[in-house]
Amino acid sequence: MSAGDRLIMIVDDRVDIVNVLTLTLRNHGYRTVGFTDAAAALAALDAEPPDLIMVDINMPIMDGYEVCAQIKSRPRFHDTPVVFMSGMDDATVKVRAFSQGGVDYLTKPFRREEVLARLATHLRLSQMQAELARRNEDLQQIVEKQVREIADGHLATIYALARLAECKDGVMARHLERVQLYTRALATRLGRQPDLQAQLTPAYIDNLQRASPLHDIGKVGTPDSVLLKPDRLTEAEMAIMRQHTVLGATTLGEVSAKYPGNSLLSMGTRIARSHHEKWDGSGYPDGMRGREIPLCARIMALADAYDAIRSKRQYKLAMSHEEAVRRILLDSGRHFDPQVVTAFQDVAAEFDAVAEGLSDDAVNAV
Repeated sequence: MSAGDRLIMIVDDRVDIVNVLTLTLRNHGYRTVGFTDAAAALAALDAEPPDLIMVDINMPIMDGYEVCAQIKSRPRFHDTPVVFMSGMDDATVKVRAFSQGGVDYLTKPFRREEVLARLATHLRLSQMQAELARRNEDLQQIVEKQVREIADGHLATIYALARLAECKDGVMARHLERVQLYTRALATRLGRQPDLQAQLTPAYIDNLQRASPLHDIGKVGTPDSVLLKPDRLTEAEMAIMRQHTVLGATTLGEVSAKYPGNSLLSMGTRIARSHHEKWDGSGYPDGMRGREIPLCARIMALADAYDAIRSKRQYKLAMSHEEAVRRILLDSGRHFDPQVVTAFQDVAAEFDAVAEGLSDDAVNAV
């Protein structure tokens, strides 16, 4: 950027100082705008933002320190270099000028060569800092894009494993789609509760919907002899079955460790481990009770239970929406978080619409 592209604002209550600086800078290719009134200078900042501001310290009504403070309080001008001017050659004054955010201090009377050299240096530094910030932003976007691509690739593999787990368990094709919509409906309704608004942000709800298919991923590691047994499981077999929560959480936790800060994987880990916990503490694998259970798992527990009730399995027939609602209401405060059950009552019609619209029978009939 050439000198002619640079705008320098001059703020000094003395007209002769403004005129001298204006003439000097314009003779060397700079554009200038001068003010003898500090308030007018501040009011003009947004009209055409200057690349550098020269401000006198000793001015009536508003001194240079206050002018600088007001400039720096505006985010748009936080990095705009401010050069103080004063006839006082005092260390205390200079220190205060720098502490207020000034980048330099020019003592009057000026030496033309010194003024031009210092301003050129600060304009060059400002340009380099702006360019560095732009490059850092570009680099961050590139890195974020690459991380997303890598993470999306791994998540696709994880989702495929989750689908495989459902297929092994005899669950029909659209179970994972349905629970995603159930969890979103529940979380959105719960997000209207004052005590949950801060937690149930749009990002949280998006992650919950995306992570919900991972709830039974640990079943990939469950022996078929247990997973597919048509009869009632023995106590030993039930213990093996219950380990799918731990296995799933451990697997997702290992992936999450490779991508620290990935909130989706973190939520998937919590859901996989805790979606079989119960409000009264009788669930597994940790016997958590009440609000000890992660909110995402409490939401998932109800969504999964509703779908299980409504779906046909090799060992049971599908039940009606009314029966599913009845059972869930009976288990409020025992299996399910009462607050989640209340939200479910408000969106029960949405659940029924999803169950009918994405029914397994409809898929199989196509």
